[in-house]
Amino acid sequence: MNNKLMLNYLADLSANNNREWYHDHKKENKIASEKFEQLVQELINGIGTFDQSVLHNVPKELTFKLVRDTRFSHDKSPYNPAFRAHISSMGKLPIPVGYYIMIKPNGGTFLGGGLFADMFSNATTMVRDYIVEHSDEWNNIINSAKFKKYFTVKGTALKNVPAGYDKEHPQAEFLKYKSWYVEYFVSDSEVCSEEKFLKKAIEIFKAMKPFNDYLNKALEQFKMPTR
Repeated sequence: MNNKLMLNYLADLSANNNREWYHDHKKENKIASEKFEQLVQELINGIGTFDQSVLHNVPKELTFKLVRDTRFSHDKSPYNPAFRAHISSMGKLPIPVGYYIMIKPNGGTFLGGGLFADMFSNATTMVRDYIVEHSDEWNNIINSAKFKKYFTVKGTALKNVPAGYDKEHPQAEFLKYKSWYVEYFVSDSEVCSEEKFLKKAIEIFKAMKPFNDYLNKALEQFKMPTR
């Protein structure tokens, strides 16, 4: 791996976020993308030591394109200067939840897990209902020493507990959420120390596994919408 090479390419793309530069530097894109896929394979191998459900994945099938969908965005820059991948038992689909990595220069790199997508109302309902029914387990996971060492639960949330749920429930604050996820940010210098970064990433992903497992139990009956 050469993580610095990835960061340098992404920094250059960020500074030259236009189609002409992108197409003039296809060779650099290919090399950097291959390096990222190598990193994803190393992560699959490492995660596989404690979660064998991810071992069948092929890195290329887990990554996201640099090209942005600008149709509904005020930002019309054509590229997202970040390498991203989601590693789960079902690949890069948002559900079941898994292990997310984004490599982005200037401190934007992070390792994540949980349910980032909040557009699936039935998924949100499933998690809320599961938290209601398994409140103690949720509390034990998010307040464990290992979890609190690295994470706090984030997510888009309503101002109030939604209708149909007890406002006095012990986990009422989390019932307001529409998504539940965690992030651990990594500096550029840490990313460039390849062996240490890989070891740290696997350590972080292992620490978030109980959180992911909880959400996946809640989402066991979820089915992705068909177009």
